[in-house]
Amino acid sequence: MNENIRKRNELLAQKVIGGLKSRNMTGYYAESKEEALKKALELIPEGSSIAMGGAMSAHEIGLVDMLQTDSYRFIDRDQAADKREAMLKAYDADVFLSSVNAMTEDGVLVNIDGNANRVSAIAQGPKKVLFIVGMNKICNDIDAAMKRARNVAAPINAQRFGLNTPCTKTGACMNCKSPDTICCQFLITRYSRHADRIHVILVNDSLGF
Repeated sequence: MNENIRKRNELLAQKVIGGLKSRNMTGYYAESKEEALKKALELIPEGSSIAMGGAMSAHEIGLVDMLQTDSYRFIDRDQAADKREAMLKAYDADVFLSSVNAMTEDGVLVNIDGNANRVSAIAQGPKKVLFIVGMNKICNDIDAAMKRARNVAAPINAQRFGLNTPCTKTGACMNCKSPDTICCQFLITRYSRHADRIHVILVNDSLGF
């Protein structure tokens, strides 16, 4: 990575971490995927029950592979015979893994969901929520974060799932009411009432969508 970009990301990450602290959340900065993986494993004790909400960023740093071992109790909804049951177990998990669709420079997290299992678990339930966030998802403010979530993350995810929504054809949000829409629930996390619950690892890389 270009040294100027690396330095800019490091400085911006410190601003985001300060914003998170002011919101009763904890942030960390990782120079690489490897460093992010190491920090994530430090935050997840062995023996923990772990659920996740389709976080591509957690896959990209190698975290999901590390958690699917006998050292952890990984709740794999994709392999579960009863997906609803698996998703309900997530609310009582020790750790819930996620990323964000976008995030502001002052520490506000923005997420959009279709089934709401991800945003509802972020809001309440699991004892700890751990976000893996590439610096590509940091936006100036709420308006920019919402635009990124709707016009970048949502169309790519709709395409990834093979859904029949207008954004899969245009590449941008059409504010649709399609039966396939994944823009059903919007969650803006601006503060955590519970200390030590929400942790965010900012990664000096482009991760997820």
